[in-house]
Amino acid sequence: MTHSLSADYNRRAFLGKTAQGLGSVALASLAAPALLQGATSLGVLRNLPLPQKAKRVIWLSMAGGPSHLETFDPKPKLAEMHGEAMPESFTKGQQLAQLQGQKLNCFAPQHEFQKFGKNQTEICGLLPQIGSVLDEICLVRSMTTDAINHDPAHMFMNTGSQIAGRPSMGAWVTYGLGSEAANLPGFVVLTSLGKGGQNQPIAARQWSSGFLPSRFQGVQLRSKGDPVLYLGTPAGMKLEQQGADIDAINALNKQHSHLVNDPEIATRIAQYEMAFQMQASVPELMDVTGESASTLELYGCAPGDGSFAANCLLARRLAERGVRFIQLYHKDWDHHGGIKDGVALKAQEIDRACMALITDLKQRGMLESTLIVWAGEFGRTPMSQGGSGRDHHNKAMSVWLAGGGVRGGLVYGATDELGYAAVENVATVHDLHATMLHQLGIQHESFTVKFQGLDAKLSGVEGGKVLKDILT
Repeated sequence: MTHSLSADYNRRAFLGKTAQGLGSVALASLAAPALLQGATSLGVLRNLPLPQKAKRVIWLSMAGGPSHLETFDPKPKLAEMHGEAMPESFTKGQQLAQLQGQKLNCFAPQHEFQKFGKNQTEICGLLPQIGSVLDEICLVRSMTTDAINHDPAHMFMNTGSQIAGRPSMGAWVTYGLGSEAANLPGFVVLTSLGKGGQNQPIAARQWSSGFLPSRFQGVQLRSKGDPVLYLGTPAGMKLEQQGADIDAINALNKQHSHLVNDPEIATRIAQYEMAFQMQASVPELMDVTGESASTLELYGCAPGDGSFAANCLLARRLAERGVRFIQLYHKDWDHHGGIKDGVALKAQEIDRACMALITDLKQRGMLESTLIVWAGEFGRTPMSQGGSGRDHHNKAMSVWLAGGGVRGGLVYGATDELGYAAVENVATVHDLHATMLHQLGIQHESFTVKFQGLDAKLSGVEGGKVLKDILT
């Protein structure tokens, strides 16, 4: 018995397409007219409700939880109380990670702080290069988060929820705004591991599209070796032949999509086409040999060395090519012990690169339209763990932002005298997300998608607030 696609177009398919298809078309015409035109680079927000100060985001994620007390939040009182019992007024009844029920002693900041910038802002002396561009940076010392362990904290920082399955911020942004990159994904992820060797797991669900169409999920590019596995043209096949194969596959997928009305088939078609385009665009992107010697010296990296510095250079190249959301993970910040040497090593790996990214973008006239965010998933306790480290902590952390309409040279918020909790201009992850969307021209309260009966949004169902005091 022969079987054809047309045989599947029976009464059930007709009724299914009539009942579901027309409603989907009507909804798409209102929410995402670009999808009907096949323009996958366009987002659902055709007319932005707010002025767009930033066109793109580069998110520098310090995986493991960097200590604010050894980086951006000086605490001389904590140094004075080194070795003394932590006052119960700070910790009684409070949630701790691994120090719960243990004796809590104050642990002094392990490195000296120095003054930088026009306002003589104090940051750790291990970060002189970041200090040299501090007038471009807004330092937020009062950030808090809800989670206290790595995986849920990463989920919360990336999606606004500790529960897996929600869209990541990069997916939300590309869903809303689309991408200006013709032959690269709109959301790209790069990872690096420094010399400390703590290869803590990070998961693809942290850059997932969740319940949004899967074409908006992040695409990870490897910074060493093949950038994308299995992307190269197979041996013995010409690019033209492969293009013809993809055209044929997509034609079959379009026929199948017409019958079953599955939106994921449209994603599959778009991803086949994108993968084919990336066979030419990705090698050109990763080949930095055309960069000037002065640029490579600025970043302090060697081509293809897989370092955080090399990824920062790739982030600038991705931004130039129209990629909307670029996320860099740098691992090995989880210092339960040996924090003095550990932070010194991390600072050496990221200090020059962060400065270079800001400087390079500014020189190219791109900083004002690029929002850079530096953040971990939580902070660290002012109490000692094991005599030489710090535990996870969610009541105080430091993050910084630069470019994209953010006020440079500003310190926003403060923690208490021991660095235990944010007490002035307390900010949340939802606030950070709301502020980021605001600078991209998106009204965070109304940028929603119906999911499980709720108006789901990046800034949380309960909502965040835009940190307007840090904006120009």
